[in-house]
Amino acid sequence: METLLTLKIIHVAATVLLLACAASLAAVAWRKRSEAPSCTLRRPWPLAWATMLVCMLSMPFTGWWLVHLVGWPLGQAWLLASSVIYTVATLCVLWLLARLNRLRMGNGGGGRFTLALAIIGGVGFLSIAALMGAKPI
Repeated sequence: METLLTLKIIHVAATVLLLACAASLAAVAWRKRSEAPSCTLRRPWPLAWATMLVCMLSMPFTGWWLVHLVGWPLGQAWLLASSVIYTVATLCVLWLLARLNRLRMGNGGGGRFTLALAIIGGVGFLSIAALMGAKPI
């Protein structure tokens, strides 16, 4: 039982940290939107990006381990849906990071696509958190 509780705590903490870092980055980007989109890559924000990436990498492993320990079949609709949403949201966040880095260097495009990537990633991770909380079996 201790392993299951520890994994739950790690998984939920990774989710909370991921959403908190994303919210803080969004707040800073909204506050400093007149400067440039690259303000979210200046110090100390690389720590927030690194924390988000570590959380995103740990979530599939702890999630799979939790499903394995509880004994749920991987073919459940909410698990499959969260896996697909996780893949899309993670790719959007990684693409957003690369795009913000290009904008920081001065080679960029419009801000609408960057905003769309941020919204898709944020809504994706929020929907995964909702699926984790509801667990519609």
